[in-house]
Amino acid sequence: MLHTIKTRQLIKSDLSSIWSFMSDPGNLARITPAYLGFKILSEDTGRGMHAGQIIEYYVRPLLGIKLHWVTEITHVEQGKLFVDEQRFGPYSFWHHKHFLEETQEGVIMTDLVHYKLPLGPLGKLANTLFVKRQLDGIFRYRYQQVEQWFTGPITN
Repeated sequence: MLHTIKTRQLIKSDLSSIWSFMSDPGNLARITPAYLGFKILSEDTGRGMHAGQIIEYYVRPLLGIKLHWVTEITHVEQGKLFVDEQRFGPYSFWHHKHFLEETQEGVIMTDLVHYKLPLGPLGKLANTLFVKRQLDGIFRYRYQQVEQWFTGPITN
């Protein structure tokens, strides 16, 4: 069974600035809670996002255990959307769509994540007990960091 997370955020800034920030994989660590020990290993993150781009990193989502995670950027529509999909990592399925929509009030950023955990019934139980809660917390943290980045000083 796939699980879904959907978030929306109005960012009071221009589309170009938001796209530039969100499409730079180097900014992932800035919007990820420090307790996850997020570290990008890829070297081509500064050349702009493109379909086929592989992003490799370490993350410590559970009990400080370091996990190797590899995602591929599979779709990019400049200034509108991009999609990252897990190739190797903690999920048996991870598909994350990032949408940006310019409005008169600012830019609406929508994230839509579909994911599935391994281990069948144990994965489903883990999702109920802590994974969903942790993912919700990560997206709340990201929301706050993006808000601060575009409206004032960012804190970690």
